[in-house]
Amino acid sequence: MVPIVFLLNGPNLNLLGKREPQVYGHETLEDVRALAEERAAAHRLTLDFRQSNHEGVLVDWIHEAREKAAAIIINPGAYTHTSIAILDALLASELPVVELHLSNVFRREPFRHHSYVSLAARGLICGFGARGYALAVDAASGLIGQPKA
Repeated sequence: MVPIVFLLNGPNLNLLGKREPQVYGHETLEDVRALAEERAAAHRLTLDFRQSNHEGVLVDWIHEAREKAAAIIINPGAYTHTSIAILDALLASELPVVELHLSNVFRREPFRHHSYVSLAARGLICGFGARGYALAVDAASGLIGQPKA
């Protein structure tokens, strides 16, 4: 059976390529999806790629991942800094979690330096733009022991 990795994207990531391209890059969400899916295929993984602007929907998807996935990659957007609900869901999932951000949050406003999600994550990838999605798939694959094809 091919392992499934949930790749969850939080608020405003549907605006990639349009919103602050000087910070987040010119790639769209579909561009990063294609990049991540290509890397997942190289690792013989199935990628379940989703985006929502709603915290509760993200929590529901994390609960779903608990039953269906081998790992979670999450770019929680602004919920990184505010959502104890997402933290609690990630902890309850008991899955390996990779936290992902397009920008280097530590070179930005001080409020972005704190992450609730990091308390559940095995690792953090930030500052590599769209390439970070491929790196996150590599990391998730390694965490679940999935060799490259």
